Amino acid sequence: MTATDAVGVGAPPDQVLRSQARRRRWGNAAGIAVIGAGLGAATLGHRLVPSVGVLTWAVALGVLAANLNLLPAGTRTVLGPLTKRLLRVGVALLGFSISLGAIAALGPPVIAIVVVTLVATLLFTVWLGNRMRLGPARSLLIATGVSICGASAIAAMEETAGADEEDVTAAIAMITLCGTVAMFVLPMLRHPLGLSDVEFSVWAGASVHEVGQVVATASGAGAAVLATAVVVKLTRVLLLAPVVATANLIRRRPSTVAARRPPLVPLFVLGFVACAVVRTTGVVPSNALGWIGTVQSTALGAALFGMGASVHLRSLVKRSGRLVVVAVLATVFVTLVALAGVVLFVR
Repeated sequence: MTATDAVGVGAPPDQVLRSQARRRRWGNAAGIAVIGAGLGAATLGHRLVPSVGVLTWAVALGVLAANLNLLPAGTRTVLGPLTKRLLRVGVALLGFSISLGAIAALGPPVIAIVVVTLVATLLFTVWLGNRMRLGPARSLLIATGVSICGASAIAAMEETAGADEEDVTAAIAMITLCGTVAMFVLPMLRHPLGLSDVEFSVWAGASVHEVGQVVATASGAGAAVLATAVVVKLTRVLLLAPVVATANLIRRRPSTVAARRPPLVPLFVLGFVACAVVRTTGVVPSNALGWIGTVQSTALGAALFGMGASVHLRSLVKRSGRLVVVAVLATVFVTLVALAGVVLFVR
């Protein structure tokens, strides 16, 4: 039924417009309510199973809600725009978790290990994905997730990669699976490899995918190890901006039609950098940083629930075989390159 039908055939134009606006408001309200419920369920899931992050729960519950037909009629059309807005807010606010001073304190050798590991993993994974005929979008998403910061990086790279929601959800699922395995394997390998506290913290921070997974990996080794591992991880997160800018620069090659060229650096990525700079100045009180962190995780979790709600599970499963191979090999690669850097330059 159209808006004209709802108000009657031949209704005045202003009445039709008011009816359309009313329908949009109700649709947006329903979409916000659905996303809020999904985020609440994801938060509860994380509390019950802390090893699985809120973002992973949000994606999984979004997929389940959509494929079990639990979403109210008409909400899917409004989830897309809401998801994109929330995603940009979440990625921009992620910058407040990064202090440039703490990163500089790591020293040139550790920063070099992070940069070389990231670049090598990114290039290797894109190359491997293309050889495996995974497709350019999924190859870039997996490469970004493994080399930088998991779900957050994948979500930030969606538009640049020309990916759809199924690509994003599939990549996040693989990154979560591989990162969870690494979270248990790395602590088991620490003593056989003879790694000191500093060496293990750099290895974990430079190779494990998600920030939460790094925390879980390093927390058993003590507070000092955990603190260093998180700073090393956040150094990788900071490199999200230049990686996105470089990917966009490649897409803006001369053969690309000028009108369809993406911006060199998306506005929300510039916001991410600006937030990191503001955090470094120290003008933001620590209690305010806590509230900002809550808003950031809420926005990103809600966005990923919306992404999951647009996924068709049958189509996703059919196309996952090669994705598993690429994600596993990329995870092994980043782990070995980071370990080599630690052994050669930290020890």
